[in-house]
Amino acid sequence: MRITQGMMSGNILQQLNNGYGKLADYQQQLASGKKITRPSQDPVVATLGIGYRSDTSAVDQYERNVTDAYKWLDSSDSALSEADDALQRIRELTVQASNGTNNPDDRESILQEIHQMKQQLGTIGNTQVGDQYIFNGSSTSQKPINIDPTTGKVTTQFGPNQVVNIDVNTGIKMQVNVDPTSAFSQSLFDDLDDLETTLKDQNATGDQLNAFLGKIDSHLSNISAAQADLGAKTNRMDMIKNRLEDQKQSATKLMSTNEDAQYEETIVKLTTQQSVYNAALSVGAKAMQPTLVDFLK
Repeated sequence: MRITQGMMSGNILQQLNNGYGKLADYQQQLASGKKITRPSQDPVVATLGIGYRSDTSAVDQYERNVTDAYKWLDSSDSALSEADDALQRIRELTVQASNGTNNPDDRESILQEIHQMKQQLGTIGNTQVGDQYIFNGSSTSQKPINIDPTTGKVTTQFGPNQVVNIDVNTGIKMQVNVDPTSAFSQSLFDDLDDLETTLKDQNATGDQLNAFLGKIDSHLSNISAAQADLGAKTNRMDMIKNRLEDQKQSATKLMSTNEDAQYEETIVKLTTQQSVYNAALSVGAKAMQPTLVDFLK
């Protein structure tokens, strides 16, 4: 095969162009801190990067979901604590009312306070996070408890689905709400209505009033059970949050290893390529024969 001067010149120019391109790539890596800036530079790195980014995006979304879940859990726990305080106060007033030394005015004062505590329980049952009612399951736009402004009667109007699940990790859903039919049942308000009716009866005996203590204790137990359930869910949510942080750290580390340029290694490669390029220029200058223009100088 005959090698012509044109073939040598073309080959040298092609190699010089390739070498200059590598220099540009290394300089770009130093400037950007990334191994590649275009998928065509390394399809494998680009493909892996897409996967790692998908993982970190999913973890970011789950972390936002966990934050929402904490809002539900914390708000529910705070509301239940207030409900427990209100019921405890009603119990104290009931014990006080059962004392035979109370005169009609005393009973009236107790009645009025119990009436206010009953309405307060209804208000607590209508607790909102943002614009969402947290004690009405998935019917978050519907008020679960109605308080008649005239009579003060409290009635429940719960939606059909009392479960709110939130995705907190791949394949993991957690119920973040309290079952309102237990904590704020209609029987709770009915029992308080009956208690008020009994207090209005001046002939009601202490034993009749003491009979309500067992019912109040039962409702207090329901609230305590709901609080215990919330505590267990919060503990699990803490574990899920820590797991998500580990997953994010791992995915970020893998993404960095896959995409980030190693500064020291890139400097060495750039310096080496610069030397190779300079040597290629020198060799090319010697290998290429003088042209007619050189003789005319």
